[in-house]
Amino acid sequence: MQAYKSLYPFESHWMDLNGVRYHYLDEGPRDAAPVVMLHGNPTWSFYYRTLIPQVSETHRVIVPDHMGCGLSDKPQDYPYTLEQHIQNVEALIAHLGLENITLVLHDWGGAIGCGYATRHPENIARLVLFNTSAFYAPTVPLVLRLARSPILGDVMLRGFNAFVLAALVWGTSQPQRFTPAVREGYLAPYNSWDKRIAVLRFVQDIPLEKAHYTRQTINEIDRRLGSLHNRPMQIFWGADDFVFTVKSFLNGWLERFPNAEVHIFEDAGHYVVEDAHERILPHLLRFLSESNVH
Repeated sequence: MQAYKSLYPFESHWMDLNGVRYHYLDEGPRDAAPVVMLHGNPTWSFYYRTLIPQVSETHRVIVPDHMGCGLSDKPQDYPYTLEQHIQNVEALIAHLGLENITLVLHDWGGAIGCGYATRHPENIARLVLFNTSAFYAPTVPLVLRLARSPILGDVMLRGFNAFVLAALVWGTSQPQRFTPAVREGYLAPYNSWDKRIAVLRFVQDIPLEKAHYTRQTINEIDRRLGSLHNRPMQIFWGADDFVFTVKSFLNGWLERFPNAEVHIFEDAGHYVVEDAHERILPHLLRFLSESNVH
């Protein structure tokens, strides 16, 4: 057995989405309040493995792998766009009949989850954010701009798996936590050219240009974030993140949600859940137990 599987002891479920399989975890009591955790790029549901056991003691925890990621299918000819990922989450939530949802969001999961939330605000109880965005900010590092290049991106991200490997170094302030088994877990779904298709497409979907097809989607989400202002929000932020910086992104959230509860970890990076999950869990469990009024 692969070593990482001992760290990921969850039962797999799949949903058919127009002929491709969409993988998700479904842990905890089926009649409990639902918590939907959405990962980003280049991670998968493995990212939330340290939170799932305790949260699922009191909540039904749903954790999908976005199409092309984790244990979901990786079709080569597929619209890997923000809009499509939002629609996939909509389909899963409708399929499972989830109501009064708490969304837990990281990286691209923020845009995807807030895409769902701003279209269905009546179905949202709370939001929990980890180093993410649901609005456009022009502060994209040069390395990500280069990775979007048609030829260079293919070579770097699909050929050499550079994005997944680099994230294991640059995404953390606690490298000792990335043991061989943890590294194996992050690398396992992306072990060939074909399996890295979504890793590249997510990077190419960053809407840097005004005419980019996803810019309209993200701007519409941003315009509708006001529909969530009376939902409790909790933010956990790894300050040592050179992509989702405090200045551009955490402050952007606080401009939009000034009443959010914020926990900043100076010694945590982009993979804040990896770097600080022991410190996150007590706050998260307390937040989830509080009564929700909206």
